[in-house]
Amino acid sequence: MRSAHGGEIQSAALRLGVSPAQLLDASASLVPWTPRFSAQVLTRRLRDYPDRHHHRLADLIGKVHGLSASAVLPGNGAAELFTWAARDAAAVGMSSLPVPGFADYSRALACWDGAMAMHCLPLDWSSVFPQAFSSPGTAGALWICNPHNPTGQLWSRASLEPLLQRYRLVICDEAFLSLVPDGEKQSLIPLVAEHPNLVVIRSLTKLYGIAGLRLGYAVAQTERLQRWAQWRDPWPVNGIASAVAEQLLASPQKYQRWCRRAQAWVAKEGAWMQQQLAQLSGITPMPSAANFLLIRADQSLVPLREAVEQRHRILLRDCRSFEGLGECWLRIGLQSRRNNRRIIRALRQELDRAPLV
Repeated sequence: MRSAHGGEIQSAALRLGVSPAQLLDASASLVPWTPRFSAQVLTRRLRDYPDRHHHRLADLIGKVHGLSASAVLPGNGAAELFTWAARDAAAVGMSSLPVPGFADYSRALACWDGAMAMHCLPLDWSSVFPQAFSSPGTAGALWICNPHNPTGQLWSRASLEPLLQRYRLVICDEAFLSLVPDGEKQSLIPLVAEHPNLVVIRSLTKLYGIAGLRLGYAVAQTERLQRWAQWRDPWPVNGIASAVAEQLLASPQKYQRWCRRAQAWVAKEGAWMQQQLAQLSGITPMPSAANFLLIRADQSLVPLREAVEQRHRILLRDCRSFEGLGECWLRIGLQSRRNNRRIIRALRQELDRAPLV
């Protein structure tokens, strides 16, 4: 059974009979470094119950974006927040989902028997970003991912803003936007105050390389977030996760410094990987503004992915879980230059061994 998500390194290690430390995981899209934390602060949080209302964390996130804390709801990763967004979406009618797209939107909608209609995105696109997003017709709710997962396309705010007049609810997943050079210029967060039908969901786990902690947040008007808070479990964000996030977001300046570092890495390694992949026979790298990129071929890439996994201990993202892609596509999460070289070397060796024709 194919994975519906990247980063399942423990399962891969069991399947291959190796230690997780022996694997290079390029199936998930995280920065290649993890920040240091104060162990003393984390230890203190082990005993006490977490703050159910996340007052300090919401305040710090709000300051990063110039918002009131009441406009922010921290969550157990973006996935938990998609579940509550989907409950609202199901209540307003049909949800329009882009294809290809992240499978968790449909998972969340299925929790509430939400109706879904797919609209297909072109599978060929320009390397000039940002680009205009086109949504056919009108439905109750529209789900957008910016930059788009899995294509890496960056949509312009100018093309997204008019959609707020056409849909009763717009849910914008900006999980990767903080990693995109100049990406914040396209964020919809500044529009939330004027649009009660807008929800923006962000991830901290990808930006900081801390996926195991599960940290995300929603930005929306206060009334909606208060309703979500009444629906959810009492302590959705554990004390350790809160303590880590509070250290990372201690000031807007600290957050911005980290974002600049991550964005410089994306710009440098993304360009390098595009160039290197373009030199390999039989595959085509697609343009991406994000910290991951798609490659496509005229035939199945499943044997290539399996060979790279089995012989080189490198995990690439199987794209069959993205409706509209299939086995002729793979997604690669950017790594350090050393590990990006390792990926290119493995792909070259396997393509030399079994050329794609």
